[in-house]
Parts: sequence; structure tokens; C-alpha cells
Amino acid sequence: MTADLLVILAYFCGIFGIGLYAGRKQDSLESYALGNRSFPWWAILASIIAAEISAASFLGTPGEGFVLRNFTYVQLGIGTLLGRIIVGKLFLKPFYQYRVISIYEYLEKRFGTTTRRSASLVFLLSRVLASGTRLFFAGILLVIAYSFLTGTESADASQTVLIYLIALTFITIITTIYTTLGGLRAVVWTDVLQACILAVSVISTIVFLITGIMGDGSLSDAWHTILSTISDTSINPCQHEPLQPWLIVDLGITGHGLSEDIKYILGSEYTLWSAFLGASFITMATMGTDQDMVQRMLAARDRSTGSRAVIISGVLDMPIVLVFLACGMLVFVFFQKEGITPPEKAIEIFPYFIIHYLPPGLRGLLIAALLATAMGSLSTALNALATTATRDWYRGVFCPHATERQTLVAARIFTVLFAALLIIVGSVTAWYSVMDPTIRILPIALGIFGYTYGSLLGIFLLGMLTRRRGCDTGNVVAMFAGFAAIISLEVLGHFHLIPPIAFPWRVTIGTLVTILTGSLFPTRARPLSPSQTQSVVSTCAFCSPGSNPHGAGRAV
Repeated sequence: MTADLLVILAYFCGIFGIGLYAGRKQDSLESYALGNRSFPWWAILASIIAAEISAASFLGTPGEGFVLRNFTYVQLGIGTLLGRIIVGKLFLKPFYQYRVISIYEYLEKRFGTTTRRSASLVFLLSRVLASGTRLFFAGILLVIAYSFLTGTESADASQTVLIYLIALTFITIITTIYTTLGGLRAVVWTDVLQACILAVSVISTIVFLITGIMGDGSLSDAWHTILSTISDTSINPCQHEPLQPWLIVDLGITGHGLSEDIKYILGSEYTLWSAFLGASFITMATMGTDQDMVQRMLAARDRSTGSRAVIISGVLDMPIVLVFLACGMLVFVFFQKEGITPPEKAIEIFPYFIIHYLPPGLRGLLIAALLATAMGSLSTALNALATTATRDWYRGVFCPHATERQTLVAARIFTVLFAALLIIVGSVTAWYSVMDPTIRILPIALGIFGYTYGSLLGIFLLGMLTRRRGCDTGNVVAMFAGFAAIISLEVLGHFHLIPPIAFPWRVTIGTLVTILTGSLFPTRARPLSPSQTQSVVSTCAFCSPGSNPHGAGRAV
């Protein structure tokens, strides 16, 4: 264990050193939230990757490989690349032209104050729930590690929840300290460190697994064992049906007619249809309307730099997912070869393997990698939440004349407040997981956005793709309609009145309903002051500088 502790200690020293160094000379909200827009594309790329590979992905993707024993999850990478191309080419243009700090400022310039505040509030609520849920996943490995070290394998439900609470509080406090001190500079540069640790740890784990499967035999023997074990559908310790080993592309064809195909496609998480449509809309929502992710791109020197980073991250997404899935499948083969019974809960399989079967040193590296993914996602969420609350509410509503110093202090206070909220949400998620051992990670972590992000994406697309559709009042109605549509489908599916709708389709449906509803309301002309008119007209995303085809109304 000494080697593990040394590796983990070195990791913590690294992130604290970066946080303290990055916090120097911060004197404004822009320096805290965007690092004065000075990051190179490769640093933003590493930060995006580190944030995307949250603790949910770190544990959930190998878990999907272990349970499903196929690569159907990789299909979603098609949509994530398409979605990122759209974000890089469409969304970043008006964000950079308006030089926004909070991306919801764009909605005020396009539609009005009510739309901005509504979207900002939706983001704050959604991000708190989503990030709090993902925070829980980071505690899984620490809970298993605690049980392993203390021998309390038979802890009851209340003790397990208490251990989760302590673990989540510890992770959040550490992350909050360096995020509060260093702002986005600390977030991005610690993400670069975390991405490197992640790459080394996962590759080392795969080498260890292949070596363990090979034993005293040759590499060809190991390969034969891997093929035969994964292909054996009679081995199904997690009781997941139906098994389709090695499947890569699911076309959604059942062979029972068009109606059954549609039911299957809408009810399945990983098909080619959900890859092209569902994943594309999810990516546009999370990458284009979520302050958490967009804030990194806005920290680039210019729009082309931010666009390059997000598109390349999409190119790398599929190989990264393949590696994590392969890791889970190799764990399955390793367990079968060694006669190991996996944990009852599918979400605990990979962390159980890390704690119980990796050698000292490598185990510490994997623990550091999990902490890195959890803290990377958490730090950016805290920074984005604080930025949005400060820019849209503290500065935009309650204290419009606050000085830069006061605004910076407010951002740091908001960082601490949101950290407390995330601990609460993570603890509630932990309790729910303890009560329901069958819970799966990825549908929760990805699906939670589906209820609200369709409404957000619909309003942004309405503003960027149209010039005379949508208004303040109509947008609120449209956002509510998108949310109500998803809730209605979920309720009807729960009572078996309609076939269930899988999580990749929620954002798609919510977005389309929001756009259609918002299009019913024309954009209303609103008188602007001379300074506002000059600012809006000169930075219009669709018109040449100095022109305003929308008359005295909006510039977009």
C-alpha cells in the first residue's frame, strides 16, 4: 500500500501546486472564468477530454463492456463527432462575436432578459443534479477501498451511505480548494495533468490484464481465450439479456415489421439510429448550450482555436471509448479465467477489480486516475456554475454595479455554495444506489440531461437558425413544452401506455418540440439604447457589420 499512497500523494501535490500557481494575478471575473482567453488548442483539447471522461464514464464504460460484451456503445461516437462539428462551426461564432462570458448572455441579445434568465436557471438546476449524480460515482471506488482496508465487507446500508458521504465530502473539498484559488486556469492545467494520468493508467491496466490472461502461455493463447470466453453466451453472471457478443453496429432491425423496428429503435440505447440522431443532439446540447463545456472553448485565443479543439476531441472520442470498453471485456475474461465472482452490483465491478487485483503502484495510479476524472469534471462544473450564477444573477440582477473585485469574490463564494449542493445530490444518489443494487451508471449519468437540455438546445437553435422566430414570452412556453413532452413520454412509458423511450432520444424529442413551439411566436422589436444598438448590430452573427435587417429590434 505504500506505493499506492506515494502515487496518490504525488497526484495531490501536483494539482495543488497547479491551483496555487494558476491563482496568481486574478483580478476580474473574465480572468477567473476564462483565463483571459489565452489557452492553446491542445490544452483545451486535453481539458475537454478530461472533463468528458467523468467518474461515471471511467467506471460505467468498462461496466458496459463487462455486461454487454460488445461495442455497440461506440456507435454513439458517430453522433458525438457530428454534434461537435456543428458546435464548432455554428455555436462558437456568435459566442465569440458577442464576447460573452456566460453563454446565456447571447440569448438576451437575441431574444431578451427573460429568455436569458430562464435558460440560465435551467442550466444551474440541471448541472447541479447531473454533476451531483456523477460525483457519487467517484465515491464507489473509495467505498470499496475502505471496505477492503478495514475488512467491513458486510457493512449495512446506513454505514455504506455514511462512507459515501465522507468520501464525497473529501473529494469535493479538495476540488473546491484548487478551483476557488485558481479559477479556469487551474481547471484547464490540472485537466492536462489528469488526462496524462488517465492515459497511462488505462494502458497499463490493459497490459496487466492481457498478461494475466496469458499466464504461462503465449500471446496467441491469450487471444484465443479472449475470443472464446467473450463469445460464450452461456456465461452471463450479470443476467443481462439478450447477449450479443462482439456486436459493433445495431441497425435496429428486428425482423418483425416496421412498427416493431420503431419500438425497438426508440427503446434501445445503442443503435445506429440513436448514434446519428440521439447522440448528435445530446452532443450539441452538452457541448453547445452547457456553460461547463463551452467555457473551455471560449477560453481559447480565438474562435478557430476553440473550434479545432472541440472537433478533434470528437475524432478522439471513439478510440477512447473503444479502449474503455475493451478494458471491461478483458476484466470479464480475467474474472472467468481466475474463477472470480463479480460483485452483485454491476457498477462496482471495475472498482472492485482495481482494489482487489491490481498490484501496488498500478492500483494507486488507477485510484489517482479515477480521482482525476472525478475532480476534473467536478472542478469545471463548479467553475461554470459559479460563473453563470455570478454573471447572470449576481451581476445581472442583484448587483449590476458591483466592482470587478466584488464580482470575483462573489464567484468564489458561489463556488463553495455549489460544492455543498453537489455533496447533497451525490449523497442522495448514493442512498438510492444502495437501495437499488441493479442500477446502471451510464443511463443515469447521460439520461439526466434529457429532461431539460432539449429545451435549452431548442432555444439556442431557434436563435441561431432563424431571424424572426421566437420571443421572450414564447420561449418560456416553448421550453416548458419541451420539458413537458419528455415527462409525459416517461410517465406514459412507466405505465406501459406507450413503448419506453431510451435516454439518447430525450434531448432529440425535447429539442424538436421546443423549436416547433418557439417558431409559433414571431420575434418582437424592442427599442434599444444607442450603446446597446451599436454593440448588438456590430456583432451580429448573421448580418454584416453596420446593418440590421431586423429594424429597431434584434440583430439576430
